[in-house]
Amino acid sequence: MSTHNPAISGGIIKTFFYYVLPSIIGLVAITSANLVDGFFVGNAVGTNALAAITLMIPYFTLLIAIAIMLAIGGAVSAGKAIGENDIKTASAIFSQSLIATVIINIILALASLIFNELLFELLNIPAAVTSLASEYLDIIRWVFILQLTTMVLYYFVRADGHPILATFALVTGAVLNILLDAWFIIYLELGLAGAAYATAIAQVVQFLVLSQYFFSKKKTLVFTFQQHNWKLLLRSAYNGVSEFINEISVGVIFFILNTLMITRLGVDGVAAFTLVNYFIFLSVMLSYGFADALHIVVSQNFGAKRLKRVQLFLSTAVFSTISLGIIIVALLSIWPESILGWFISEQENKVSQFSMLLLPFLLPLFLINGTNIILTCYLTAVHQPKPSALIAINRSLLFPAILLIAFYHWLPEWQLLPTKINDFSFILALPIAEWCAFLLASYFCYRYRPAKLEMNHTA
Repeated sequence: MSTHNPAISGGIIKTFFYYVLPSIIGLVAITSANLVDGFFVGNAVGTNALAAITLMIPYFTLLIAIAIMLAIGGAVSAGKAIGENDIKTASAIFSQSLIATVIINIILALASLIFNELLFELLNIPAAVTSLASEYLDIIRWVFILQLTTMVLYYFVRADGHPILATFALVTGAVLNILLDAWFIIYLELGLAGAAYATAIAQVVQFLVLSQYFFSKKKTLVFTFQQHNWKLLLRSAYNGVSEFINEISVGVIFFILNTLMITRLGVDGVAAFTLVNYFIFLSVMLSYGFADALHIVVSQNFGAKRLKRVQLFLSTAVFSTISLGIIIVALLSIWPESILGWFISEQENKVSQFSMLLLPFLLPLFLINGTNIILTCYLTAVHQPKPSALIAINRSLLFPAILLIAFYHWLPEWQLLPTKINDFSFILALPIAEWCAFLLASYFCYRYRPAKLEMNHTA
């Protein structure tokens, strides 16, 4: 395996970026599609439409959280099995993860249809945007079944040494989504339904492209419907529990943020945060490009007991994400008004002003959020799910939730900031929580550093 597997035997920088570059290209394509989606929706449908989608994010993240747990936990477990040359186990994990993803998302789609009104009540969606939310959800609930299955397949295709195919599928789907957005939203004037139709068609094409993996003569993993040892799925999913916590916590935090924003600033406040959040999403997606590569190379070298290579790959990934954060902060600091103005029409002055006031509070977040993703993914890849989960739950849930609620109630009373920004000063909780999580992640990564793992193995 080591002779023909670049993850185990290739040069560190060359191998890392062999996996990173296709992943970055694919994730940039996805990010671009989302940004363009926001551009068309914000300019053609209005900021209420942007707010409607943002208000449904807590539900969407539940679906994504389950899929990402199966995808990353499964891909890491399969990667370790590949490193150990146990192809039968790797193939079983692959098959079970795909089957479970389809079944779970069908059940959740049906549940959201039956309990649609209750779902909107739980999400605290105001009457002003309910019709827009319904228009989008009526279509996208079914799209998610295929979209999340494709996402899980993507992770396994990459783990099996097919990053070019995986990236080509993502780029094809993203480019098609952008073109269809323009057609459905601008030309046919279908509004949010048009955005959902564009996503649906793009996902079908993306899945068909990615499905070429099943016919590849170079594939290692074999899909079979007949499965017996379903404990493999539970173990691999458990290894991805930190990623589940990360994603589900995003939903909880968005729910808290949406509620606080509506209370203080109304729907315009939600729309303003949506503009800034596009760039948080951009930084996270790009960081996951590095994390996806790290999962593959670390899990396989860990399985092959090549721990010095694990350390070198980790250092390379950390340096890359820190550099990325600095670049994003520089761009948003130099051209903030021009960049944020892409997503709304010139008439939306109030939303634009809110977003410009929010941005400086959030800039410190960009410096470290990517590195936190890398450190958590490293712990997952070396099969330390407990500390990885602890970091994830504190970073994504406990730290921001506690600080958001505390700052919401106390900062205006303390009068530490100018009166005009007191209404949304609680947003400071997000960067502070991210930096607190960085300290916690650094401690655990030092505790489970490759040299320490090697000492434990030797002992």
